[in-house]
Amino acid sequence: MSDLIVKAAVKEALDDKNVAADFYDALDGEVEELISDAAARAEANDRKTVQPRDL
Repeated sequence: MSDLIVKAAVKEALDDKNVAADFYDALDGEVEELISDAAARAEANDRKTVQPRDL
């Protein structure tokens, strides 16, 4: 999967904190896992539409 996060948005959200370069890859991996789990829950409920409750 491609990058799911926008580095500039993450940096902005963290305000005045420094961000390690490898943080973005780790965060992207977490987001990818959340999306995959949500898709699996939707499929398990016979839906093609992923909804907030799947998170």
